[in-house]
Amino acid sequence: MRRLSEERTKLVFAKLTKYIGDNLQRLIDRPDSVYCLREQKNRVYYMSEKILVLAETVSIDSLISAGTCIGKFTKTGKFLLHITALNLIVPYAQNKMWLKSTAEQQFLYGNNITKAGLGRITENVSQYEGVVIFSFNDLPLGFGVASKNTFDCKAADPMAVVCYHQADIGEYVRSENSLL
Repeated sequence: MRRLSEERTKLVFAKLTKYIGDNLQRLIDRPDSVYCLREQKNRVYYMSEKILVLAETVSIDSLISAGTCIGKFTKTGKFLLHITALNLIVPYAQNKMWLKSTAEQQFLYGNNITKAGLGRITENVSQYEGVVIFSFNDLPLGFGVASKNTFDCKAADPMAVVCYHQADIGEYVRSENSLL
């Protein structure tokens, strides 16, 4: 596993900042240990430095992964967050949306969120800002990008899209079906 280049580190941090804002420092310097990002085969892994020391003892050919894979770089050089980053984003998320129970299943099938399915939204969400999606039971369902700011969401048509789907916990089930 190798360190991310400065350019790639900026891309990863920019994507994470979209969801957690100024809490990025808390994600790296945690009370239990210092965490770092490493790259292997265009995938970015988040792990403690203790795990990194252990992973360095294994040869590159034998190591499949270490830590949590939070995303990957595309062939065009963009960084995409995976659903596995959800557990890292949730404690530090600044913008949140809660779905009505009728809209949860549609979101978990990979569809965008309409105004009719929106239950609550945090104040001062800007357009095109990252949001974490929750059920009314505060179960994190995934994350997306707000298509409208908070004020426009309240005044929108019931069928207007208020959040673009990025990733959801239903991806595990959908990807397993494609493997069969």
